[in-house]
Amino acid sequence: MEYKLTPKYFEELNVGDKFITPSRTVTETDIVNFAGLSGDYNLIHTDEEYAKSMGFERRVAYGLLTIAIAQGLLFRLGLLDVNSLAFLSLETNFTHWVLPGDTISCLVKVINKRQTKKPDRGILTLKIQVFNQRQELVAEATQTFMYACIPKQVKNST
Repeated sequence: MEYKLTPKYFEELNVGDKFITPSRTVTETDIVNFAGLSGDYNLIHTDEEYAKSMGFERRVAYGLLTIAIAQGLLFRLGLLDVNSLAFLSLETNFTHWVLPGDTISCLVKVINKRQTKKPDRGILTLKIQVFNQRQELVAEATQTFMYACIPKQVKNST
């Protein structure tokens, strides 16, 4: 199945449009690298025995790591390649833990759009639902972007 989309402009995206991202497996290395990058060494993420004592099968992936991977999956769709001008906001809700070895993918839906005062850009709001390989919802995010409009052609007057 081909997931890559042709980059789209603001006018070509409509409220209700849905896209499915490719999937990606969350690895031990992802968790270790995220701990080092973020400086967050919470034991639920870094200590196998502690995570087990808290009722988990093993260490748990960071929620923000899950969202970062989901963002990369969204990028792979082609929606953010060229025409996303700015990332304006993010609201996130985590609904289930992600373990090393879980494979996640996203359902992306356009939920709102509006033109800005400038004719070359609009505001696009996406709802991203992140699922694991068992189709359990693990996170939801609402993201708002400034998005490019179709460029106006300069007409030659001759």
